[in-house]
Amino acid sequence: MSASLYLRITVLLGALTGLLLVIGYIVGYVFFGDPLSFTLFALVLAGVLNFVSYFYSDSIVLRMSRAKIIQESENPTLFKVVRNVSQKAGIPMPKVGIVDSPQPNAFATGRGPEKAVVVATSSILRQLTPDELEAVIGHEIGHVVHRDVLVSAVAATIAGAISYIGTLAMYSVWFGGMGGNRNRQGNNAGILLLVAAILVPLGASFIQLGISRGDEYNADEYGAKLTHNPGGLISALQKITARVQTKSFSGNQQGSAPSPATAPLWIVNPFRGSSLLELFSTHPSTEHRVERLKKIAREINMYIP
Repeated sequence: MSASLYLRITVLLGALTGLLLVIGYIVGYVFFGDPLSFTLFALVLAGVLNFVSYFYSDSIVLRMSRAKIIQESENPTLFKVVRNVSQKAGIPMPKVGIVDSPQPNAFATGRGPEKAVVVATSSILRQLTPDELEAVIGHEIGHVVHRDVLVSAVAATIAGAISYIGTLAMYSVWFGGMGGNRNRQGNNAGILLLVAAILVPLGASFIQLGISRGDEYNADEYGAKLTHNPGGLISALQKITARVQTKSFSGNQQGSAPSPATAPLWIVNPFRGSSLLELFSTHPSTEHRVERLKKIAREINMYIP
């Protein structure tokens, strides 16, 4: 891996450690009057989460997104497209996953080209044309080739952990606390709630902003040039965006939606309009992406009105 990739991952893991230390200090002070002990506990917890997020983030992301790894017999058309595009890129055939949803959308995860997974929603074949689907998969293969998938998976895992821990901290206030230091709790519960309410969204947003918008532009460019089909990617992005704005993201057959922490992974944010994550979106607007793709089309001597 490149030095810049290591740096980005280090920043993400450092952010998790810092936020956990702050939460541990506050919980220890407010409920037990012993901030040092809980800060040390938070440091140990951060170490465990850092290890897990680095080595197992791809598996965690698949669970968070409600994705199911499928065999070729279950969706031969999608497998064919993924195989053709990965061969053009000169990388091994990734695993293929499906998320049950009426939205056409896709993302990639894994630790690199040798251990990648390309995930699409169940409706993507119904909503997109073959050319559009190939262009979308080209975008996702671009993330794999550039190893953006590792940073994205780590970021999604950390954002999910921060949100979960912050939610537990707030619930501990609402339902009477975690320990016996009642006086200290009574004086400071409101402060803890306020701090937790601020840290959770800010922490999650900071983690997700670790994924540069430039990654999306780079994957757009790579996919457009790899498939020689910027027009297909433009129309796919427009279709997906329109569908996102009119159709909420559904989950699997049990009705549970994927975690919003996975939003930055998808080619278009699937929670747009229904999540505060949109305020700190890591995705460029579709309009800006289309303009960039039209410029790329002109560079490769293709005309797109």
